[in-house]
Amino acid sequence: MNLNIEEASSLLNEIDELADELKDVSLVVAPPSLYIHLIDDMKNVSAASQNNSKNTNGAYTGEISAAMLRDMNVSFGIIGHSERREYQNESDQEIAEKFERLSENSICPILCVGESLEERNNGSYVSKVSGQIENVLKYGNNANQDFVLAYEPIWAIGTGETASPEQAQEMHAAIREKLQTIIGDRANSISILYGGSCKPNNAKELFSHKDIDGGLIGGASLKADSFIQIAKSF
Repeated sequence: MNLNIEEASSLLNEIDELADELKDVSLVVAPPSLYIHLIDDMKNVSAASQNNSKNTNGAYTGEISAAMLRDMNVSFGIIGHSERREYQNESDQEIAEKFERLSENSICPILCVGESLEERNNGSYVSKVSGQIENVLKYGNNANQDFVLAYEPIWAIGTGETASPEQAQEMHAAIREKLQTIIGDRANSISILYGGSCKPNNAKELFSHKDIDGGLIGGASLKADSFIQIAKSF
């Protein structure tokens, strides 16, 4: 929930211009829903939503359906972000339903998973994240759909703690292993993004690890130069 429309338009235009040389990197930007239309004129960037309703349509004031997002040429939809799990108390069940709505409308879900500092410290982090993945993918026909995963070590975001590239790779490998138990060899082609304070100064090392396929970028995406520097780290 950052930037006014003039600032957002300027940022997106600058990203689009700087991204012109990045032919081998997929760039996706998730503006606030009111600004998604600004992506329409961009040639190098796809649009993602930050959220969608679990309902198909109806009297749900303030909600936005996946069908509406499809009409706005949205290609990806972020679901299960740690902030929505915390502030809106979203459950795995609700996230699974949102995943299903996106898939029904040919929008690729970006499913966010991650563990708290307490879960990291007590050693339950792999089982926590594995459970989140299983609860969403085993709902309905979700496991057979196209999707992207994003790992957010919640304990390393705004806490003063830092996730090392080795810790990130360990978790990404565990995620891929869990995916293999659910979707078999397809797991090898699923992109797993890292969402734990990825910045220009650590992106190259993070992306050098075999199971880290990209980044879900937060604050560093609010400046075009830093966002593109991260993209160039591949």
